[in-house]
Order: sequence, then C-alpha cells, then structure tokens
Amino acid sequence: MAENHEFFNRKLHSLLGVIPVGVFLSQHLFVNHFATRGEEAFNAAAGFMEQLPFRYFLEIFIIFLPLVYHAIYGVYIAFTAKNNLRMYGTFRNWMFVLQRFTGIFLIIFISWHVWETRLANLFYDVPVNFQMMENILSNPYMLAFYIVGVLSATFHFSNGLWSFFVSWGLTVSPRSQRVFTYLSLLVFVGLSFIGVRALLAFV
Repeated sequence: MAENHEFFNRKLHSLLGVIPVGVFLSQHLFVNHFATRGEEAFNAAAGFMEQLPFRYFLEIFIIFLPLVYHAIYGVYIAFTAKNNLRMYGTFRNWMFVLQRFTGIFLIIFISWHVWETRLANLFYDVPVNFQMMENILSNPYMLAFYIVGVLSATFHFSNGLWSFFVSWGLTVSPRSQRVFTYLSLLVFVGLSFIGVRALLAFV
C-alpha cells in the first residue's frame, strides 16, 4: 500500500512539474521577453496577463497549488535520495544531483520573486511593470541572483522533462533516452537565452 502511494506521488510530482508548472514557466519567460522590445511592449504584455478572466482562480489552482505540491514533494525526494557521486560519477547521476540542488534553490528564488512582485502588488499596490523590474535589477547582486534563478529554473524544467518522458514510459530504449537528452539540452539553451535576454533588457 505504501509503495502504491509512493508511486502515485512520484507520478503526480513528475506530471505537475511539466503540466502546468513547466508550461507556466515557458509562458512567463516568453512574456518577460517582451522587455527586449521596450517598456511599452512589456507593460502591454504584462497588462494583458493581469486582465485574463478568472485570473485569481488560475493563479491559485493552476499555478500556486501545483507548484507548492511539486516543491514540497521535491524537498522530500531531495532529502531522502541517496547521492553517491564518488562511486557513480556518471552524467545521469550528476543530472540527478543538480536536479535536487536547483530544486532547493528555486524554492528560495521563487519565494523571493513572488514577494518582490506579486505580493508587493497585492499588499502595497506596487504596479507590476517594466519600472518595477528595472528597479529590482538595478542592483548587480539582484541581477546575478535572478540570472542564477532563471538558469536554475530552465535547467530544472528541461532535465525534469527528460525524467518525465522516462518515468511515463515515453522514452524506453537507451537510444531514445540519448536522443531526448540532446532535445532537453536544446530546451535548456533556448529557454535560458530567452530568460536571460529578458533580464538584461531591464538593465
């Protein structure tokens, strides 16, 4: 019974990491990328997202709750996993360790990011716009923090995408797993480029 419960939790954790959390990450980075077109373009894109119907329902049930579950169970996996890089320093083992490390870091980064943006807007009526991000990223330490945060998020998603395809039986053979390793690398590079370029547009 306990094994079935563990199996279900791991499957759900994997699924939520891709849908909806991974989808939201990609959408969030693409919206932020409008900053490369200037302040007005970014504000228009951000304003459109804020005017979506049932926004609070979507934020709570499609983003917040799945993200919280994924984070909490991810912490459980991170602290119960047995990592042994000295004996098994293979590529996949390194990816496994980095997945856990970036997951813990992302809990800190996302919490801070939400506090600085969404909660600042909710509690202090600070508008979420180009100027807000410009002010935050004017601090070089915060810029570095955000760059590491974006790279951690894109790595965690792209590597998690590989694990998702394996655990759900979509890539079974060694060859298909090897091919998807390269595809997940392309996802990482593409999303990282979009995310970091957007951050630098605010500076």
